[in-house]
Parts: sequence; C-alpha cells; structure tokens
Amino acid sequence: MTAQFMNAGVPLEKARFVIQPLPFERTTSYMKGTARGPAAMLVGSVGVEAYDEELDRLTCKDGICTLPAPKLSGPTPRVFARIEREVGRIAAMPGKTLFCVGGEHSLSHATIPPFLRRWPGLGVLHFDAHADMRRSYQGSEYSHACAMYPIARECRVVQVGIRSIGEDEAHLVGRGKVKTFLWHEHRDMRKLIPLVLRSLPPRVYLSIDMDGFDPAVVPGVGTPQPGGYLWQEALDLFRAVIAKKRVVGVDVMELCPLRDTVASELAAAKLIYRLMGYLAVRR
Repeated sequence: MTAQFMNAGVPLEKARFVIQPLPFERTTSYMKGTARGPAAMLVGSVGVEAYDEELDRLTCKDGICTLPAPKLSGPTPRVFARIEREVGRIAAMPGKTLFCVGGEHSLSHATIPPFLRRWPGLGVLHFDAHADMRRSYQGSEYSHACAMYPIARECRVVQVGIRSIGEDEAHLVGRGKVKTFLWHEHRDMRKLIPLVLRSLPPRVYLSIDMDGFDPAVVPGVGTPQPGGYLWQEALDLFRAVIAKKRVVGVDVMELCPLRDTVASELAAAKLIYRLMGYLAVRR
C-alpha cells in the first residue's frame, strides 16, 4: 500500500492535508524543468509506503486531498494574484494544512502572504541553499532569486542551509527581520536546532527549497549547490520545529526532475508525507 498523492481521493472538506500543485516556471536561471516538479512529485508518491516506519502510523488515514494543478498562464502579477486568492481560501478552512508544491521558488510571493494576513506575527523558516534576498534579478522582481525579499519586509525570516549569497544581497542577510544560519558555520544540526527554535515566533510557515538538501540526497533541483544537510539532519530540524511551534502552512519548491533518476521526486514525496505525519502526531 502506497501513499499515492496522485490518487488521493479524499474530498477537500474531509481532508486534514491539502496538496496544491503549482507548475510555474519563468525565471529559472540555471537548469530548466521546475514546472514539471509537481507532477513528478505526484508520480514519485507511488514509491512512498502509506505506513510511516518512523512514526508507526498510516498518515494517509488523516485524509489527503490533492487538488488539480491550475493553469498558470498570463502576466506573472496576475498569475500570483490568482494563486494568492486560492491559497487564502484554503488557508481559511479550519483543521487543514496546505502544502503548495512548485515550481520555482518565486511562488512563495503568492503562497505566503495569505498566511501572514491570517496569522499576525507569523514567522517563516526558509530552508534553502540560496539566500533568495535579491530585490530583483535578471530584470525581474518576481525571480526565484528574490523569493524571500518581499517576505522579509513583512515578517521574521529564519534561513537555514544557506551556502550561496550574491554580493548584491549580502547586506540583507542576517540583518533586520532576517536571521541567517550559514551552512558552513552550522553544520552540526543538534547544536543548530535550539538556535533556530529561539529565533522563530510561535507560529511558523515552512518554505522548503529542495536544494537546501545536499545534492547527494536530492540531485534534481534547479540550482544545486555543493554541501547542505543530509536527509535525516533536515528531518530532525523539521520535526523539532513542528513539535515546538505551530506550523500553519508549507511550501516545497524547486524540484527539477532528471532523466536518469527518480530519486529526487521520491524524496520530495516522502518529505511531504513525513511532514504530514509530524503535524498529525503533534496534534
């Protein structure tokens, strides 16, 4: 028995967890293909057992609804406005946790603001190889390299796994509302977790770029970087944050499926299922 998010037939009103695929890609600056990420993750879920060996439970019994992927054509501001309205509608539903699956990381411009309005004082845990704090990149303020810039102007952003920073964004990293834990300075996850917990407010949104993982674990990403956290190290962080904070929403971005391996999409699917389990156990 497998999780199979692509065949998750629970109606929205009965689901504890909601998956919204967002196959959007316009500004990727290295490898193309993140628009295929959501569909690849859904296919990868076929390889994820419904029984969670770490949690000793069938998380799928809590109810998972996978929504259809919307058509994301038109000017980027208009596309993001449509996404924001739909995310806001689901975020307002009691007893549900929304997982937005991209697509390039610029989608966070649309997925996070509805949560900021609903929960004043919300913080964002940003797991990524890149700071994503540029005001604009290659002529676009909607670039994936700008994913956290507008968010950091509105709320606390705690960055973990960062190991790639542009000169034009270095002055924003670790300042103001941004707390940045550079990977080379915080390789010991056991020591890092208490620092992250102290830096976050009580309510948290998780924004996960799959390139935050070591590319040996997840090679299929748009802009891979050497180094990064291994699978269990990252899960230890996410489990601790979910246990100690109230996580109200999640996005998982930048999966870029490769031709010669399905390891990355399976990892993304298992990550989402495991996070659902952590959230269910906490409740």
